[in-house]
Amino acid sequence: MSGKARVRGAALLAVAAVVLAGCGDSGSDGGGENAASGALEGRGPIKFATGKDTSGNMQKLVDEWNGEHPDEKVEIVELPEAADEQRNQMIQNAQAQSKEFTILNLDVVWTAEFAANRWVMQLPEDQFDLENFLEPAVNTGKYRDNLYAVPVYSDGGLLYYRKDLLDAAGVTAPPKTWAELKDACAKVKATPANAGLGCYAGQFDKYEGLTVNFSEAVQSAGGSILDESGKPTVNTQEAKDGLNFLVDGVKTKEIPDAAITYKEEDGRRAFQDGQLIFHRQWPYQYAQANATDGSSKVAGKFQVAPLPGKDGPGVSTLGGHNFAISAFADNKATALDFIKFFTSEEAQKSNLLATSQAPTRASLYDDPDMIKQFPYLTTLKESILNAVPRPQAVKYGDVTAAMQEAAYSAMTGEASTDDALAELQTKLESLTAQ
Repeated sequence: MSGKARVRGAALLAVAAVVLAGCGDSGSDGGGENAASGALEGRGPIKFATGKDTSGNMQKLVDEWNGEHPDEKVEIVELPEAADEQRNQMIQNAQAQSKEFTILNLDVVWTAEFAANRWVMQLPEDQFDLENFLEPAVNTGKYRDNLYAVPVYSDGGLLYYRKDLLDAAGVTAPPKTWAELKDACAKVKATPANAGLGCYAGQFDKYEGLTVNFSEAVQSAGGSILDESGKPTVNTQEAKDGLNFLVDGVKTKEIPDAAITYKEEDGRRAFQDGQLIFHRQWPYQYAQANATDGSSKVAGKFQVAPLPGKDGPGVSTLGGHNFAISAFADNKATALDFIKFFTSEEAQKSNLLATSQAPTRASLYDDPDMIKQFPYLTTLKESILNAVPRPQAVKYGDVTAAMQEAAYSAMTGEASTDDALAELQTKLESLTAQ
């Protein structure tokens, strides 16, 4: 990845801090303690609100904790599969000042919103060895330079591809550009047996995944959602080129019609069923797609590469999840200790082995045994270190909704690319105005 991408990512983080500092919010007290919550005290049973545990390893780790802490047991509360719906339930819980959820499994981009509204606790940095975590992941857990969430899973977008099909078609390397991706698809689909395969899919339904994929397309064309001063920049040629990559893919059927409804799990199932040549997806897909229990038709047939871009390698959106403590819950001391347990190197290694999700501890990316089992780790680490965060804003719900509306309306033909981006530019200017 280029130094430009790294600078842009760091700049956007800095800009986000400036933008947030200028956002008036009745729940923000200037960055000190959570006035609504008090100290991290109290021990006893707690509830952990999270998305679906697709691997079962989360429950395995919880069971391990519960066996050692019979008076401080953790209960998993599974929320809906879609990130937007998870966020809505957590916000409703917080607005009601409910004690139902103790630990929240937050998407990395929600930290600012939850911290600014004092829905989560400020955490003691000195009780976590943050220097051993990936720096971009740590930054996602901070608001106004204070720690409000601890990075548990990181994420970078990867290109999964059917190496067996590319090899058979004479394509010797994964594509680095969008043009190369289209050319590789055409060669694979030239044979009757593969003519019905989908070329490329990502997360294109109208939800948070589309914000991610749209951002990546713009970034991979050399553009940005916000510039270095925090001003919206989606009225540029680069942004248009990025959105047109998605729009044209739908028009030419290189992106299958069904993919416009795909969330992560929909696309994973399609790829595992052998319906796709290329798939933009998070690392967690690796373990499930490589399963040898008969659930995957592509086990041993695919590999992973960096995302392609307009003129060279693309730029991932930074993903991942952090654990935070609800400001309204009881037994916060237990919650703090459970987060320490879950973010330990041993627990993260266990999770990597079971799920192939991206760890946040840097050492695991350089572990020879892990690299042997998960050869994509080097590519993934580079993806994460050079990834660009989504716009971090207290009004993030409005920002991401505007981005989804623009991308979806263009991809479904309801609006031209120019009109969709012009409207998005206006909305973002309003939402980020200081």
